Amino acid sequence: MGGGTVKLYELLGVGPGVTALIGGGGKTTAMYTLAEELRQRGTVLCCTTTRIFPPDHLPVLARPTEAELRRALERHGCVCAGTPAEHGKLALPELPMARLAALADYVLAEADGSKGLPLKAHLAHEPVIPPEAARTVLLLGASGFGRPVREAVHRPERFCQLTGADMDQPVTPALAALAVRAEGLGDVVFVNQAETEQQMALAKELALRLACPVCAGALRKGEWLCLS
Repeated sequence: MGGGTVKLYELLGVGPGVTALIGGGGKTTAMYTLAEELRQRGTVLCCTTTRIFPPDHLPVLARPTEAELRRALERHGCVCAGTPAEHGKLALPELPMARLAALADYVLAEADGSKGLPLKAHLAHEPVIPPEAARTVLLLGASGFGRPVREAVHRPERFCQLTGADMDQPVTPALAALAVRAEGLGDVVFVNQAETEQQMALAKELALRLACPVCAGALRKGEWLCLS
């Protein structure tokens, strides 16, 4: 398993335009991994439609004008932009998403929140996927498998409504697949945190239960493969 020959953007089918990252278990890591790859192919803008902490490793623009953003992209190749929000976080940029997509070759938008949990079920107003998104990547954390729903899932009550599970029931690939199918939100699924043979086996079990493409791996290690 490895990202040596196949880039993550190739595996996930990420092309020019807007890509939304949703779910739990690695959205931020996925966004910056993709950004590092894609900056070799064009200009990249990282942003959010919800709330994120600004990165330490990229230039951060707060409320940039079009001219400021264009100059920053030309100079740095990859930047993060947004609107200052509470607790030092960034919110959605003030420039419309269509304008952002016209200024940068690739726009990567973290479009969901999961409170740091590996799995996420969604209320009616979630996730905040931009209409301009050409690709939506749904992330799940393999560390959630085997843990009770109440501990592993953000919005556990919604997860139980979707799957018929109870709050203390361990999350299985079958239950996770039920939720994913019921919501129908992602074009491709990436199971992150699959660092052991057992976790990869559970990711493969999930893949067998979904019709959409499923990939798995360990983003922090730079390892991934396609399962379906």
